[in-house]
Amino acid sequence: MNTRVLLMASSGVMGAVGLAASFAPTELLSALHVIPTGPLPVLIQLMGALYLAFAMANWTAKDSLIGGIYARPLSLGNLLHFMVGALALAKYEFAAGFHGPLVAALVVYAIFALGFGWLVFGRGAACKVNTPGS
Repeated sequence: MNTRVLLMASSGVMGAVGLAASFAPTELLSALHVIPTGPLPVLIQLMGALYLAFAMANWTAKDSLIGGIYARPLSLGNLLHFMVGALALAKYEFAAGFHGPLVAALVVYAIFALGFGWLVFGRGAACKVNTPGS
């Protein structure tokens, strides 16, 4: 697996979610059939800021040596985010019945959790990104 593709894909997904949550929290909540009352829209905006920060970290690291001990904090942070997110979504989906947008989010989270799990634990040596001329 090319680590550059994994980091770029996760950056794109988190960046899109972060922008939506930061600039349209009320609309996002309404799309999920949640009444946007009290501090909930602000909390969604804060969540969007976290997604944007993680997206930026992944984007800037896409050309770095990653895997094994290299860039381990970034790899572990992504693994933890996607693994816990996938488990939380799975728990909700199995308890409340399956809903289209959240099932899609669960699938995306599970794929990224597997990718970052493989990156952190599945190989012994780091992989330099395949760049033209190398």
